[in-house]
Amino acid sequence: MSRHDDGWEPRTRLGRKVQDGDITSMEQALDSGLPLKEAEIVDQLLPGLEDEVLDINMVQRMTDSGRRVKFRCVVAVGNRDGYLGYAQARDDQVGGAIQKAIDVAKLNVIKVDRGSGSWEDQPGGTNSLTRKAEGKAGSVTVEIKPAPQGLGLAAAETVRNILELAGVEDAWTSSDGNTRTTVNLAKATFNALENAAQSRTPQHAREVHYDEVSE
Repeated sequence: MSRHDDGWEPRTRLGRKVQDGDITSMEQALDSGLPLKEAEIVDQLLPGLEDEVLDINMVQRMTDSGRRVKFRCVVAVGNRDGYLGYAQARDDQVGGAIQKAIDVAKLNVIKVDRGSGSWEDQPGGTNSLTRKAEGKAGSVTVEIKPAPQGLGLAAAETVRNILELAGVEDAWTSSDGNTRTTVNLAKATFNALENAAQSRTPQHAREVHYDEVSE
């Protein structure tokens, strides 16, 4: 049976290359320089991708017709082996917000630059990062440092969940700012890992942004 018998009809050049078998891995897709605009591409290339809801909040907005309630969901996706995505989205229903966030998180997948950057480790491992990483979001700054194999993740719950999805097993982390704001803590962690990664996709090609998807 063909892997494409699920009825998916690609709408982009990258999608067609994946369906035709010209691109067979997520690394090739990110290296292609083509914008990632279809979540189905990630479903094909990373079939073991997991998702985790990091935060759900009810947000209210006053309109001419009265008070309007929506739900904001923050989600991370990863295969626990070097690939990670992040997004937040809003919808009238919790389920809709979660699904929107998952779909956009897939479009924001990055390859995490894993390695054995601690001086205590032998080179060539993938248990930690290759170098120190820092990311910011709002008032929050997150710093991630390589740690020796076996240390585990010295991190707050949100940071730890994201690192685990990325496949990082050992790291020291620290954070400053209003870290009780889960959305900024999660986004700063993702930004740190993105900053640490080698640039694999031209900046102009990344047309999808993980800030937020509205209606």
